[in-house]
Amino acid sequence: MKSKSNCDCCINYLYDEEYGSYYCQVNLDEDDMLRFMTKSFDSCPYFQFNDEYKTVRKQI
Repeated sequence: MKSKSNCDCCINYLYDEEYGSYYCQVNLDEDDMLRFMTKSFDSCPYFQFNDEYKTVRKQI
């Protein structure tokens, strides 16, 4: 069973409709890109939790 990566929950991980795939919008250097491409990017320094309800909670 494949575990869910941090990227799946990251605000920087976006879907590109033109190519039909996800990508990281952060400008990664070569080492970071290698880790990203090999799915060994467990403790990403650019990770930000994608909390789409954050704004709504502030309004309440």
